[in-house]
Amino acid sequence: MKTRRKYGAASVVALAVLGIAALLGACGAKHKTVAVPRTAPSTAARTTTTPPTTAAKKRVVKKPVVKKTVAAVTPVCPLTDTPAPGGRVPARPALAIKVENLPEARPQYGLSAADVVYEEPVEGGITRFIVIYQCHDASRVEPVRSGRLIDPSIVDQFGAHPLFAYAGAIAPAVSAIDSSSLIDLSAMAAPPSVYPRDPTRYAPHNLMTSTGALYAYAASLHGPQTTPPASPFVFGALSPKATPAASVHIGYVYSDLTWTWQAATHTWVRSYTDTGPATMGEGGVVSAANVIVMSVGMYPSPYVEDATGIHENLLTLTGSGPAQVFRDGTVTTGTWNRAGLSEDTRYLDSSGKPIALGPGQTWIELVPTTVGVTVTP
Repeated sequence: MKTRRKYGAASVVALAVLGIAALLGACGAKHKTVAVPRTAPSTAARTTTTPPTTAAKKRVVKKPVVKKTVAAVTPVCPLTDTPAPGGRVPARPALAIKVENLPEARPQYGLSAADVVYEEPVEGGITRFIVIYQCHDASRVEPVRSGRLIDPSIVDQFGAHPLFAYAGAIAPAVSAIDSSSLIDLSAMAAPPSVYPRDPTRYAPHNLMTSTGALYAYAASLHGPQTTPPASPFVFGALSPKATPAASVHIGYVYSDLTWTWQAATHTWVRSYTDTGPATMGEGGVVSAANVIVMSVGMYPSPYVEDATGIHENLLTLTGSGPAQVFRDGTVTTGTWNRAGLSEDTRYLDSSGKPIALGPGQTWIELVPTTVGVTVTP
């Protein structure tokens, strides 16, 4: 007779454990068991892949890059409003040179390279030029003549310390120059190489110089001067007050002249009543984009100019007076105004608005009130 085996509670638990172990063993035959470390690896050794978020899954649409077009600014010469040579305004001050205008002095050299030319009446009914350079060079300027008392009052409008070249002057004029803002480059003190003589002309109408020699001479005296002048002029559109003008005649005693508009070259061309077109030593005729006629008072100074006993003249260059601005075949009539010698001369139309010049060279005629000016429409 068979006896039935009895199992207690502990035995049942043991059997359950053995059963589970058998099942795990059976599974282990098919799958490799990977031990999980108790501590996580260091951050430096761990590579974590972050599941993409909903925002990351969205397609990112890049906006097209819009490039702003910046217009190239062409540097312009401050005294002419024309493109600077080589794309750069020379880092140097204005240079003014006194040039003779007697018939024996013609044709002059170096006028075409100037930015601005003043014609000033001096003693005896003659005129002289103040030829002002900044942007361009002249390899030959001729003939250089003496300075006058009024020269500093004209030239000091062209920068803090303009250079001034001339062939001597009476003592009061030299004193006026040296006490002004001008840098004195007189031929009386310069080396002969700065002011050579033209062997084809006779003295005193044969003194020459060049812008290169004068700028170098100034640098040897005071070091390089590197600041260009601010313009005393306004450039812009033609004034609505302008009216047609074909020519302007100025009745200087020994320089009776006419500026005539030439549409083909878009310039005013200079000529003399007695000799015809005013020519240049380099060839061609004297011409300008702008001609300004300033009516000024003239009176004798206390100072004798030469052995004839004639006195130097002074001009009224402050206050105001009539002015005419010729450009583009037109004339705008108005006034010139200068509050004081420390200010620039302004040119205003009949409404009191500034008269703008056109790009190019400007001639300024300082015409005594006693000299006739005739405009041909």
